[in-house]
Amino acid sequence: MVQLLLRGQPIGSVEAILFDKDGTLSLSEPGLLALSRARIQACLEHVPPSDHLQFQSLLERAYGLEGDQLHPAGTTAVASRSHNLISTATVFCQVGLGWPEALARSESVFAAVDHKPLQHPENSPGEAPLAPLTQGLRPLLVTLHRSGVQLAVISNDDSEGIRRFLSGHGLAGLFQDHWSADMRPGKPDPQAVHGLCSRLGVSPSACGLIGDASSDLRMAEQAGVALTLGYSAGWSSRPPLPEHLPQIDHWHDLQVAGAPQ
Repeated sequence: MVQLLLRGQPIGSVEAILFDKDGTLSLSEPGLLALSRARIQACLEHVPPSDHLQFQSLLERAYGLEGDQLHPAGTTAVASRSHNLISTATVFCQVGLGWPEALARSESVFAAVDHKPLQHPENSPGEAPLAPLTQGLRPLLVTLHRSGVQLAVISNDDSEGIRRFLSGHGLAGLFQDHWSADMRPGKPDPQAVHGLCSRLGVSPSACGLIGDASSDLRMAEQAGVALTLGYSAGWSSRPPLPEHLPQIDHWHDLQVAGAPQ
């Protein structure tokens, strides 16, 4: 067990830490903004021009798009692809489509956007988008790994996306495993935590979980995780996190007892 400190104060000991990906490990907001806008533009092609204004407004609200920002607790920010697809189909229903047609059009839109990789400011032209790491993350991960803490990702991204993110940032060797949207049950079911802990060979009571969404933190508490920490610095606006839980405002807030700073 490795003792962790938050801003210099002991908060508990763990054998493993489960990290959310989008908004915690990664600065995903720019890429998710581009994705939501691309989906909206593709959706508009499926409705009459007379419905565009109302339809776009409904989609923006459904996706959590607020000008040049995403709501950190909106569907684009925290929900799985399948849940975003359902919310899109629901908006199609609001402009008069029946559910089968609404679902079919949503699936068509998502497939079309998926086949057009979105350019991220951090990437070169033609390169697949890769969200940057949150500030100060890499040194913490290296310290945790060297201290013997097992690291894993628990995310609503798919397994391919998680592996590509870790490999693209040279982090694959630091992480032992992951739990993705491909696995059942998915987040925020507490059994997702139990499933990942079982793969790691540790008890939830010996784990920490760090995430940027209230749903992740409630999941961790319900799963019996020993140490549940909110991360607040992954979005333009501070995410709404449970006030009773400790929060990380910058990765240097979290330290390993005895490790050189």
